[in-house]
Amino acid sequence: MRAGRLEGKVGWVTGASRGIGREVALTLAREGAAVGVGHFPDPEQTALARAVVEQCREMGARAVALPGDVSDGSASREAVGALITALGRLDVVVANAGIVHRQPLVEMSEAAWDRVVAVNLKGTFNTVQAAVPHLVQQGRGKIVTVASELALVGRAGLSAYAASKAGVIGLTKCLARELAPLGINVNAVAPGPTDTEMLRANPAFRDENKANIPMGRWGDPRDVALTVLFLASADSDYYAGQVLSPNGGVVM
Repeated sequence: MRAGRLEGKVGWVTGASRGIGREVALTLAREGAAVGVGHFPDPEQTALARAVVEQCREMGARAVALPGDVSDGSASREAVGALITALGRLDVVVANAGIVHRQPLVEMSEAAWDRVVAVNLKGTFNTVQAAVPHLVQQGRGKIVTVASELALVGRAGLSAYAASKAGVIGLTKCLARELAPLGINVNAVAPGPTDTEMLRANPAFRDENKANIPMGRWGDPRDVALTVLFLASADSDYYAGQVLSPNGGVVM
């Protein structure tokens, strides 16, 4: 039986209870990594995260659920501490947690804007800042941030989401320059319209988008997870500050 591409590594995936994050966590486990399954600490996400942990363990991978709101820096540090205690080290960080809010700009409350930016952009900052000391201590590591193809093209009614994800790309490039000399690769994945709960929550949005996809289908979470796997593995050792966008041709 061949060794996985992440054999012996430990990964932390935020927002891993469902959607893209869930598939990323399962893919890392399938490739030999132990996995910290980050999730928002409400009852629904806690139950979903436990199911992901069990699926990882069924594949023979060590796994642990890590509750916490990524918009809270202390919660992110606590999650990393719990991961190190349970799994011994940290090699791969996937800052995936995110939310979306659809509303015209003139109707959007300041609180709604702040929450999207707090989770998507500040949450990425908190996740990376909590993890970096451990990666620096090892002298190597992989950080993958999750942006969006909408950061590259925008869309009416999604200003907070697109702006926060554009911020993730800018943050990624700055961190790549800062951390590459320390042996840490930082890159981003910018998924196109992917068939997840977030997309299915708005049927009209799905219909509008499918017509604009040259490949004629929704992305599958597996499409994104395989891109993350590449950036998490040794195959991407000469990549820094790049944005890989599995989007079916929406952005070329």
